[in-house]
Amino acid sequence: MATQRISNEPAYVLHRYDWSESSLILDVFTRQYGRVALVARGAKKPSSSFRPILLPMQLLHVAFGGDAEIRSLKGAEWQGGHVMPTGDALLSGYYLNELLMRLLARDDPHPVLFDAYAATVQLLASQNSDTLQLALRAFELRLLRDIGLLPMLDTETATLRTLHADTHYVLVAEAGLRQAHDDDRVSLPGAHWQELQQALGDKALFSDTVRACIPGLNELKIQLRALLHYHCGVKVLKTRQMMMDLQAL
Repeated sequence: MATQRISNEPAYVLHRYDWSESSLILDVFTRQYGRVALVARGAKKPSSSFRPILLPMQLLHVAFGGDAEIRSLKGAEWQGGHVMPTGDALLSGYYLNELLMRLLARDDPHPVLFDAYAATVQLLASQNSDTLQLALRAFELRLLRDIGLLPMLDTETATLRTLHADTHYVLVAEAGLRQAHDDDRVSLPGAHWQELQQALGDKALFSDTVRACIPGLNELKIQLRALLHYHCGVKVLKTRQMMMDLQAL
């Protein structure tokens, strides 16, 4: 069987590991091939052309080949554009990468999610604090939907009844979307859940999802965080713990 060679593939570096004194193992999110593992031989050498460009949150076009679980990086070209985010935006970018590392299976393509990631990174790089939280919530919704962990947001999960616009509902990991109880800390009205479902449709743009997150942003954040932690199998994600530690300082 011939070794497959991929060229000119849009990609982002999610994480990098030391492999030897001079080489790296990369976890890369590609548009057509999903999350793939690549070995970048010699990437740590001062003379390597890989060294200055294998950075997170920077759009690359990569070439790679091989039929093993870890393939070989043959080439990488930086595509220019935005500068590296800093501060809270940088930590938020690492948070996105942690979610993808935990929730995406290897070699499982998600081209629409890739485009949402690219749009989110661009918003983070703008350093606009007003859009940062909106971008994160929109990406979380897109991620959960694309990997099949988000229930339909215009019906009650258990009964399949259409939501009532003025009735409040809550999204919980074990039961999906259900009517809110008196002891539920946060909830959102049915009309808002329906708007979110519409903004996740096949023809909806990422910007539509961002706008739909504006009402009840804090309530949505709490519910999505609980859902993500449940599916990641952790109480607190590493990047979130880092944010809390920095805020405590």
